[in-house]
Amino acid sequence: MEAVPLRVMCVDDNQDAADSAAVLLELYGCEVAVCYDGPSALAEALRFSPDVCLIDFNMPGMSGCELAERLRQWRRSRPVFLIAVTANGTDAAREMTTTAGFDRHLVKPVDWSELSAILSDIEHALGRAEGVSKRVQRGH
Repeated sequence: MEAVPLRVMCVDDNQDAADSAAVLLELYGCEVAVCYDGPSALAEALRFSPDVCLIDFNMPGMSGCELAERLRQWRRSRPVFLIAVTANGTDAAREMTTTAGFDRHLVKPVDWSELSAILSDIEHALGRAEGVSKRVQRGH
């Protein structure tokens, strides 16, 4: 069975951070969309239908928490996994992201091995044939 690529949307007002994450995710076989603010991410989510969203916590206009809450209201046939990406690793920040509906909370700079393990777990939960971590181990 051919592996279906994991669809990941990166949302960060720091364009370099979002673009760099996208390049890494593409290298490991993910299909990626990039957005630099919450409103464009909402529109892109409807078009792209991501499996996973990596969302910066602190963005002007619409925070990552507000975006997560809005995405959680979105009704679709399968879940979207939300991962907060932030420089803030405090208990208070973790509580805020959990309350907003994030599934995971990662602290910048993100450890790629931790993220790839999370993405592999998501792929397995979605019933995908091959996980990101196997592609990473093979040096895809």
